[in-house]
Amino acid sequence: MALQVSKDAAKWFIDEMGLEKGELVQFYLKIYGGIPTVHSNFFLGLSVGENGKIAIKTEVEGITFYINEKDAWFLDEYNMKVELGKEEPEYHFEEK
Repeated sequence: MALQVSKDAAKWFIDEMGLEKGELVQFYLKIYGGIPTVHSNFFLGLSVGENGKIAIKTEVEGITFYINEKDAWFLDEYNMKVELGKEEPEYHFEEK
């Protein structure tokens, strides 16, 4: 269970979301629409700020990216890597 965000992807989030050092970005689960995951019918959403107890986190370029306890189960068997694609972040789920 790991969350990795590349420096280039973090810079994209900072620019696109107007983030400042010290801010938090939450990846959370949704049932409909959003960023596809390895679990059918579950998608990722994004929000800025702290919501719930942080279970998995990584800090890149002064920004903390995290998943809270309620949603951490979806990475029990996977590592999530966020990398910058041609124009926007790409989300990769790799089995442990």
